[in-house]
Amino acid sequence: MAKQKKQPSGTIALNKKALHDYFIEQKFEAGLALAGWEVKSLRAGKAQLVDSYVLLKDGEAWLLGSHITPLTTASTHVIADPTRTRKLLLHKRELGKLFGAVQQKGYACVALSLYWKKHLIKCEIALAKGKKEFDKRHTEKERDSDREIQRAMRTKGKED
Repeated sequence: MAKQKKQPSGTIALNKKALHDYFIEQKFEAGLALAGWEVKSLRAGKAQLVDSYVLLKDGEAWLLGSHITPLTTASTHVIADPTRTRKLLLHKRELGKLFGAVQQKGYACVALSLYWKKHLIKCEIALAKGKKEFDKRHTEKERDSDREIQRAMRTKGKED
């Protein structure tokens, strides 16, 4: 019998905090410039995007605050910095849109997720506008009411 190769799931890491703190205006797909040990760690799912954000400077985009935990077996000969700044690979047109929008008040560029696309690692970044506290409460109330409606629909369906 041949060994079956385990396919990695598509999503490596999500930034749920960004969805809570921001209104997402527009999404972009960016490539990442990574070292070899980082790719091995991402295959093992050792990544976090919780406090990460995108810095736009000198016509380039950089991912700051993301944490990729080095594997002990993969990075024995390399000094690994888990929170190093990583370059995001975007087209000039996309960079122009981001630079123009971030100049406006209230807009930020945040990382939403890391995922596999064929054999490449991609980072989904978004142009986002900050939520106020009452917006966050309103979103939570909507989610709770939707959940109640779904629950009522399920129980009504079972009674029939």
